[in-house]
Amino acid sequence: MRILVVLFFILSIHNIVLSQTYDEWIELSYHYIDANQLDSAEIALKNALVADPANPVNPFVMNNLGTVQRWLGKKEEAISSYSIALVRHSRNEVFLSDRASLFVEMGQFKNALIDYNILLEEYPDNQEYLYQRGLLLLNLKNFEQSEKDFARLLEMNEKSLYARLGFASLYKINGNYEGAEKIYYYILDKEPENQEAYAGRAELYLLMEKPAKAINDINKAIRLSKNENPFLYIIRSKARLLLHEKKSAEEDIDKALSLGYDPEEAEKLRKFAKTGKK
Repeated sequence: MRILVVLFFILSIHNIVLSQTYDEWIELSYHYIDANQLDSAEIALKNALVADPANPVNPFVMNNLGTVQRWLGKKEEAISSYSIALVRHSRNEVFLSDRASLFVEMGQFKNALIDYNILLEEYPDNQEYLYQRGLLLLNLKNFEQSEKDFARLLEMNEKSLYARLGFASLYKINGNYEGAEKIYYYILDKEPENQEAYAGRAELYLLMEKPAKAINDINKAIRLSKNENPFLYIIRSKARLLLHEKKSAEEDIDKALSLGYDPEEAEKLRKFAKTGKK
């Protein structure tokens, strides 16, 4: 009898799924997103794809699914969804920029660089894409090409804050801390809510061994950030370690891991937190 009840329940659920049309599932996904019911939104989008697997709109549905999965912290699944969307529309700006920015969040800089290179082939004057590529080149230690991207930004717009953020990062790496600090103060004077400037200056203060100032800035960056970024928590954990706040530092490492930070790098930092040895 119990088996029959379970079977009836499964069949009922199956019939509910079949009774909804493709458009109804899409509409439901919007409703769930508005209500911040992201698990339900993910299910609705998946059911839409099952309801009409040949629908030409599916790449856009798949990209939306990737974004919902990203919000849920399912970053590997989100990358897969974005990539499937790109199979049909390999140069779609939204699909590429969504995947590129997620690759950056996950520390997959080489993959992100490929996407930004494609975007800049299509949109060579896009200042945000130039800035992001410049930062990626910087992280990959291609300083010459990175500087070229930041210089091009200044050529396009002498007031560009993107260019200044880029040069501040370049100055940090080159050890010109005073020059970098002046740029961050300039940017924050113009844009007091600039999350990237606070994050960049926090990293600078770490290099200058000013952990209290670093924590103050990184807390502002976390508050202003639209998407939770694991690197922000890594910066704060390093600042807390300098202040000998080991327990809080480990909590930040755990948070960064939950957001997709490289487990191997996290383990190195955790070891340092426990032993004081790299």
